[in-house]
Amino acid sequence: MTDSSPGQNPTFKEWAEWKRSWRKNNQRTPRCQCPGHSHTYSQAPGLSPSGKTTDYAFEMAVSNIRYGAGVTKEVGMDLQNMGAKNVCLMTDKNLSQLPPVKTVMDSLVKNGINFKLYDSVRVEPTDRSFMEAVEFAKKGAFDAYVAVGGGSTMDTCKAANLYASSPHSDFLDYVNAPIGKGKPVTVPLRPLIAVPTTSGTGSETTGVAIFDYEHLKVKTGIASRAIKPTLGLIDPLHTLHMPERVVANSGFDVLWAVRNPDDLEARSNMHLASAFAGIGFGNAGVHLCHGMSYPISGLVKKYKAKDYKVDHPLVPHGLSVVLTSPAVFTFTAQMSPERHLEMAEILGADTRTARIPDAGPILADTLRKFLFDLDVDDGLAAIGYSKADIPALVKGTLPQERVTKLAPRPQSEEDLSVLFEASMKLY
Repeated sequence: MTDSSPGQNPTFKEWAEWKRSWRKNNQRTPRCQCPGHSHTYSQAPGLSPSGKTTDYAFEMAVSNIRYGAGVTKEVGMDLQNMGAKNVCLMTDKNLSQLPPVKTVMDSLVKNGINFKLYDSVRVEPTDRSFMEAVEFAKKGAFDAYVAVGGGSTMDTCKAANLYASSPHSDFLDYVNAPIGKGKPVTVPLRPLIAVPTTSGTGSETTGVAIFDYEHLKVKTGIASRAIKPTLGLIDPLHTLHMPERVVANSGFDVLWAVRNPDDLEARSNMHLASAFAGIGFGNAGVHLCHGMSYPISGLVKKYKAKDYKVDHPLVPHGLSVVLTSPAVFTFTAQMSPERHLEMAEILGADTRTARIPDAGPILADTLRKFLFDLDVDDGLAAIGYSKADIPALVKGTLPQERVTKLAPRPQSEEDLSVLFEASMKLY
């Protein structure tokens, strides 16, 4: 077996060729590595005898999903098959007047399903708006739920289902620690069908509900597999009703989908990609960009994103996440430069002559070009923040250990300050 190095300062291509060769030369006789048949891999996750960390298995927890143009018309039939008699239909004021909600209502009526409409979902929900939806759910004594909208609607509906099913619980009981108590969900919940109308949150596949905790002016959430939807109906026709900035801020996935709202193929692929992304981060988790995004949204001053018909300051979740991405990936690149270069290549960068130490800057520049082409605001300063806000932004990130500890590189308060400062201007 060989352990020769790829040399000093290799290009990405040289590094990849060396790794393929190393794997071939060091390949051992195949054997079963499942926990039940391997002494090495049957230990609890942690350190192997060689001292290296082990990832010996993975599990995919995900909602059932049905994809296709027009699948929303089947929601009434699905509820009928579930035996639902009294359904809560949740959406927001804007969507309640648009075709996606009308399609759902027509299907419910056609299949003889009794329902009540709750159209007071707040875009970027708060603990207060969650509790208002919970009270509606408790009074309605519903046996099933349908959420039609983006992440805000789906997350609100998850919370309503949870607390209506556990009526004696305090609101903070299920909220993630350290802000809440982080108690496990042990009560059975009602069926919930999610009908996403935006592409980006993946909330139709996850057991996560995010909200602004107004007392601390920071985002947090509830995370439990118990609250994930029973079924996600992914209907690409609904994406045709999104304004340009809503498409971009909720997804940042497909440029041509933003520029050409009638391109159904691009919008369809974007909608399906959102579900796949949700399956990925719903199981693997997210890290620094998300952890830092929560105070960016929670401490918003006057900024109100274009194309969002709301009566309050708003930094959309997708925008709050992506503004720190160049700085964050420059910071994390040293832990796995090959993965960062691979991502840059996927996003269109030519990495054939790239040097491993340049992985972070290359990915960061690729992201900046991508964001510039999508007319994304020029950093945190463009949405109302200044260097004077950095201590508060850092303070709001520190409680987000559920996600920040998943980052490949540990970070100090000083590191976070540097990252926020580097994100004040992108271009």
